[in-house]
Amino acid sequence: MKKCYTTVLTIAGSDGSGGAGIQADIKTFAALECFGLSVITALTAQNTIGVRSVYPVDEKCITEQFRSISEDIAIDAVKIGMLGSTSAIKTVASLIKELQGNPPVIVDTVLASSGGRPLLPPEAIPLMKKELFPLASLITPNLPETALLTGMKEPPATQEAIESAAVQLLETGAAAVLVKGGHGEGEECHDCLLYDNSFFWFSSKKIITGNTHGTGCTLSAAIAAFMAREESIDSAVGMAKEYINEALQAGAAYNLGNGCGPLHHLHRLWL
Repeated sequence: MKKCYTTVLTIAGSDGSGGAGIQADIKTFAALECFGLSVITALTAQNTIGVRSVYPVDEKCITEQFRSISEDIAIDAVKIGMLGSTSAIKTVASLIKELQGNPPVIVDTVLASSGGRPLLPPEAIPLMKKELFPLASLITPNLPETALLTGMKEPPATQEAIESAAVQLLETGAAAVLVKGGHGEGEECHDCLLYDNSFFWFSSKKIITGNTHGTGCTLSAAIAAFMAREESIDSAVGMAKEYINEALQAGAAYNLGNGCGPLHHLHRLWL
Protein backbone atom coordinates (compact mmCIF):
# COMPACT_ATOMS: atom_id res chain seq x y z
CA MET A 1 0.00 0.00 0.00
CA LYS A 2 1.29 3.45 -0.90
CA LYS A 3 2.11 5.75 1.96
CA CYS A 4 -0.13 8.83 2.27
CA TYR A 5 1.20 12.31 2.89
CA THR A 6 0.33 14.11 6.11
CA THR A 7 -1.35 17.26 4.81
CA VAL A 8 -1.85 20.74 6.24
CA LEU A 9 -3.94 23.42 4.58
CA THR A 10 -3.05 27.06 5.15
CA ILE A 11 -5.67 29.73 4.51
CA ALA A 12 -3.81 33.03 4.56
CA GLY A 13 -2.34 35.96 2.68
CA SER A 14 0.66 35.83 0.37
CA ASP A 15 4.01 37.39 1.26
CA GLY A 16 6.15 37.73 -1.84
CA SER A 17 9.26 38.34 0.26
CA GLY A 18 8.88 34.81 1.63
CA GLY A 19 9.14 35.51 5.33
CA ALA A 20 5.51 35.32 6.42
CA GLY A 21 2.06 34.25 5.24
CA ILE A 22 1.49 31.44 2.78
CA GLN A 23 5.17 31.18 1.87
CA ALA A 24 6.33 30.82 5.48
CA ASP A 25 3.59 28.27 6.17
CA ILE A 26 4.48 26.06 3.21
CA LYS A 27 8.17 26.07 4.17
CA THR A 28 7.30 25.23 7.76
CA PHE A 29 5.07 22.33 6.74
CA ALA A 30 7.83 20.95 4.51
CA ALA A 31 10.43 21.30 7.25
CA LEU A 32 8.18 19.31 9.61
CA GLU A 33 7.48 16.52 7.11
CA CYS A 34 4.01 17.59 6.03
CA PHE A 35 2.62 18.30 2.56
CA GLY A 36 1.44 21.89 2.35
CA LEU A 37 -1.80 22.98 0.67
CA SER A 38 -2.93 26.59 0.36
CA VAL A 39 -5.87 28.92 -0.13
CA ILE A 40 -4.80 32.53 -0.70
CA THR A 41 -7.04 35.16 0.89
CA ALA A 42 -5.06 38.26 -0.06
CA LEU A 43 -2.11 39.38 -2.14
CA THR A 44 0.30 41.77 -0.50
CA ALA A 45 3.11 43.98 -1.71
CA GLN A 46 5.62 43.74 1.12
CA ASN A 47 9.27 43.22 1.94
CA THR A 48 11.47 43.14 5.03
CA ILE A 49 10.79 46.84 5.61
CA GLY A 50 7.01 46.68 5.69
CA VAL A 51 3.68 46.11 3.97
CA ARG A 52 3.05 48.55 1.10
CA SER A 53 -0.39 47.41 0.01
CA VAL A 54 -2.97 44.64 0.40
CA TYR A 55 -5.28 43.28 -2.30
CA PRO A 56 -8.06 41.06 -0.88
CA VAL A 57 -9.21 38.02 -2.85
CA ASP A 58 -12.97 37.85 -3.39
CA GLU A 59 -15.21 35.25 -1.77
CA LYS A 60 -15.78 33.28 -4.97
CA CYS A 61 -12.07 32.82 -5.55
CA ILE A 62 -11.51 31.75 -1.93
CA THR A 63 -14.38 29.28 -2.18
CA GLU A 64 -13.19 27.78 -5.48
CA GLN A 65 -9.64 27.39 -4.18
CA PHE A 66 -10.86 25.69 -1.02
CA ARG A 67 -13.32 23.29 -2.66
CA SER A 68 -10.89 22.35 -5.42
CA ILE A 69 -8.56 21.06 -2.71
CA SER A 70 -11.02 19.64 -0.18
CA GLU A 71 -13.01 17.68 -2.76
CA ASP A 72 -9.86 15.89 -3.91
CA ILE A 73 -7.38 15.71 -1.03
CA ALA A 74 -7.85 14.64 2.58
CA ILE A 75 -6.85 17.44 4.96
CA ASP A 76 -5.19 16.49 8.26
CA ALA A 77 -5.06 19.99 9.79
CA VAL A 78 -5.89 23.59 8.91
CA LYS A 79 -4.01 26.78 9.77
CA ILE A 80 -5.90 30.05 9.28
CA GLY A 81 -3.86 33.24 9.08
CA MET A 82 -4.53 36.64 7.54
CA LEU A 83 -8.11 37.00 6.29
CA GLY A 84 -8.26 40.77 5.94
CA SER A 85 -12.01 41.39 5.66
CA THR A 86 -15.41 40.53 7.09
CA SER A 87 -16.41 38.77 3.87
CA ALA A 88 -13.35 36.52 4.02
CA ILE A 89 -14.11 35.63 7.65
CA LYS A 90 -17.69 34.65 6.78
CA THR A 91 -16.57 32.67 3.74
CA VAL A 92 -13.81 30.76 5.51
CA ALA A 93 -16.00 29.96 8.51
CA SER A 94 -18.64 28.53 6.19
CA LEU A 95 -16.07 26.47 4.29
CA ILE A 96 -14.47 25.03 7.44
CA LYS A 97 -17.86 23.59 8.35
CA GLU A 98 -17.81 21.62 5.08
CA LEU A 99 -14.63 19.74 5.94
CA GLN A 100 -14.81 16.00 6.43
CA GLY A 101 -13.11 14.24 9.32
CA ASN A 102 -13.08 17.15 11.79
CA PRO A 103 -9.36 18.04 11.40
CA PRO A 104 -7.77 20.37 13.97
CA VAL A 105 -8.08 24.07 13.08
CA ILE A 106 -5.47 26.54 14.32
CA VAL A 107 -6.45 30.20 14.04
CA ASP A 108 -3.59 32.69 14.07
CA THR A 109 -5.31 35.95 14.96
CA VAL A 110 -3.53 38.19 12.43
CA LEU A 111 -4.74 41.69 13.22
CA ALA A 112 -1.70 43.73 12.14
CA SER A 113 1.69 43.30 10.47
CA SER A 114 4.84 43.15 12.58
CA GLY A 115 5.43 46.75 11.51
CA GLY A 116 2.07 47.79 12.95
CA ARG A 117 -0.02 48.12 9.77
CA PRO A 118 -3.62 46.95 10.42
CA LEU A 119 -4.47 43.83 8.42
CA LEU A 120 -8.03 43.41 9.67
CA PRO A 121 -10.60 46.22 10.02
CA PRO A 122 -11.55 46.85 13.67
CA GLU A 123 -15.20 46.12 12.88
CA ALA A 124 -14.23 42.62 11.73
CA ILE A 125 -12.81 41.58 15.11
CA PRO A 126 -16.20 40.78 16.75
CA LEU A 127 -17.11 38.73 13.66
CA MET A 128 -13.87 36.75 13.90
CA LYS A 129 -14.64 35.95 17.52
CA LYS A 130 -18.24 34.96 16.71
CA GLU A 131 -17.70 32.99 13.49
CA LEU A 132 -14.20 31.52 13.64
CA PHE A 133 -13.26 31.03 17.28
CA PRO A 134 -15.97 28.40 17.97
CA LEU A 135 -14.52 26.36 15.08
CA ALA A 136 -10.94 26.58 16.37
CA SER A 137 -9.02 23.84 18.09
CA LEU A 138 -6.57 26.55 19.12
CA ILE A 139 -6.22 30.33 18.74
CA THR A 140 -2.79 31.96 19.01
CA PRO A 141 -2.94 35.70 19.82
CA ASN A 142 0.14 37.63 20.89
CA LEU A 143 -0.07 40.07 23.79
CA PRO A 144 -1.22 43.15 21.79
CA GLU A 145 -3.79 41.02 19.94
CA THR A 146 -4.98 39.60 23.24
CA ALA A 147 -5.67 43.14 24.45
CA LEU A 148 -7.63 43.99 21.30
CA LEU A 149 -9.63 40.76 21.43
CA THR A 150 -10.56 41.14 25.10
CA GLY A 151 -11.07 44.91 25.21
CA MET A 152 -8.17 45.47 27.60
CA LYS A 153 -6.60 48.94 27.58
CA GLU A 154 -3.07 47.51 27.70
CA PRO A 155 -1.58 44.11 26.86
CA PRO A 156 -1.56 41.82 29.92
CA ALA A 157 1.83 41.93 31.66
CA THR A 158 1.56 39.55 34.62
CA GLN A 159 0.91 35.82 34.85
CA GLU A 160 -2.43 36.48 36.54
CA ALA A 161 -3.53 38.96 33.87
CA ILE A 162 -2.47 36.67 31.02
CA GLU A 163 -4.30 33.69 32.51
CA SER A 164 -7.40 35.82 33.07
CA ALA A 165 -7.31 36.98 29.45
CA ALA A 166 -6.90 33.39 28.26
CA VAL A 167 -10.00 32.38 30.22
CA GLN A 168 -11.93 35.27 28.66
CA LEU A 169 -10.85 34.20 25.17
CA LEU A 170 -11.75 30.57 25.85
CA GLU A 171 -15.30 31.71 26.58
CA THR A 172 -15.63 32.72 22.91
CA GLY A 173 -15.83 29.03 22.03
CA ALA A 174 -12.28 28.07 21.03
CA ALA A 175 -11.17 24.69 22.39
CA ALA A 176 -7.81 26.09 23.51
CA VAL A 177 -5.95 29.41 23.71
CA LEU A 178 -2.24 30.12 23.40
CA VAL A 179 -1.31 33.64 24.53
CA LYS A 180 2.13 34.28 23.05
CA GLY A 181 4.47 36.29 25.23
CA GLY A 182 7.13 37.35 22.76
CA HIS A 183 6.12 41.01 23.04
CA GLY A 184 6.56 40.98 26.80
CA GLU A 185 9.41 42.69 28.63
CA GLY A 186 12.42 40.87 29.99
CA GLU A 187 14.96 38.39 28.68
CA GLU A 188 12.58 35.43 28.56
CA CYS A 189 9.48 34.64 26.51
CA HIS A 190 6.58 33.17 28.48
CA ASP A 191 3.70 31.63 26.49
CA CYS A 192 0.49 30.56 28.22
CA LEU A 193 -1.63 27.67 26.90
CA LEU A 194 -5.10 27.15 28.35
CA TYR A 195 -6.29 23.70 27.39
CA ASP A 196 -8.47 21.03 29.01
CA ASN A 197 -9.11 23.23 32.07
CA SER A 198 -5.37 23.54 32.74
CA PHE A 199 -2.69 26.15 32.21
CA PHE A 200 0.58 25.15 30.57
CA TRP A 201 3.43 27.65 30.56
CA PHE A 202 6.26 27.49 28.02
CA SER A 203 9.27 29.61 28.87
CA SER A 204 12.49 30.13 26.95
CA LYS A 205 15.23 32.71 26.70
CA LYS A 206 14.56 35.34 24.04
CA ILE A 207 16.79 35.03 21.02
CA ILE A 208 18.28 38.40 20.18
CA THR A 209 18.01 38.84 16.42
CA GLY A 210 16.69 41.37 13.95
CA ASN A 211 15.33 38.56 11.79
CA THR A 212 11.88 37.91 13.23
CA HIS A 213 9.62 38.55 10.22
CA GLY A 214 6.90 35.89 10.14
CA THR A 215 7.46 34.49 13.63
CA GLY A 216 3.73 34.31 14.45
CA CYS A 217 2.82 32.74 11.11
CA THR A 218 5.58 30.17 11.52
CA LEU A 219 4.65 29.19 15.07
CA SER A 220 0.98 28.58 14.24
CA ALA A 221 1.96 26.68 11.09
CA ALA A 222 4.33 24.49 13.12
CA ILE A 223 1.62 23.76 15.68
CA ALA A 224 -0.74 22.79 12.84
CA ALA A 225 1.90 20.48 11.37
CA PHE A 226 2.49 18.68 14.66
CA MET A 227 -1.24 18.37 15.30
CA ALA A 228 -1.66 16.94 11.79
CA ARG A 229 0.88 14.36 12.91
CA GLU A 230 -1.51 13.55 15.78
CA GLU A 231 0.35 15.25 18.61
CA SER A 232 -1.79 16.58 21.47
CA ILE A 233 -2.19 20.36 21.68
CA ASP A 234 0.24 20.78 24.59
CA SER A 235 2.82 18.53 22.94
CA ALA A 236 2.38 20.28 19.57
CA VAL A 237 2.92 23.68 21.17
CA GLY A 238 6.06 22.51 22.96
CA MET A 239 7.51 20.97 19.80
CA ALA A 240 6.60 24.03 17.74
CA LYS A 241 8.30 26.30 20.28
CA GLU A 242 11.46 24.23 20.01
CA TYR A 243 11.35 24.41 16.20
CA ILE A 244 10.81 28.17 16.08
CA ASN A 245 13.56 28.91 18.58
CA GLU A 246 15.94 26.90 16.41
CA ALA A 247 14.69 28.77 13.31
CA LEU A 248 15.23 32.15 14.99
CA GLN A 249 18.71 31.17 16.09
CA ALA A 250 19.63 29.88 12.64
CA GLY A 251 18.08 32.89 10.89
CA ALA A 252 20.19 35.31 12.93
CA ALA A 253 23.21 34.29 10.85
CA TYR A 254 21.67 35.39 7.54
CA ASN A 255 20.96 38.78 6.00
CA LEU A 256 18.04 39.29 3.64
CA GLY A 257 16.80 42.74 2.68
CA ASN A 258 17.25 46.01 4.52
CA GLY A 259 14.74 45.57 7.32
CA CYS A 260 13.44 42.81 9.57
CA GLY A 261 14.52 39.60 7.86
CA PRO A 262 12.93 36.14 8.10
CA LEU A 263 13.79 33.25 10.34
CA HIS A 264 15.37 30.16 8.79
CA HIS A 265 12.41 27.83 8.21
CA LEU A 266 14.48 25.06 6.63
CA HIS A 267 17.38 25.10 9.09
CA ARG A 268 16.99 21.39 9.85
CA LEU A 269 17.43 20.53 6.17
CA TRP A 270 20.34 22.84 5.28
CA LEU A 271 23.37 20.94 6.51
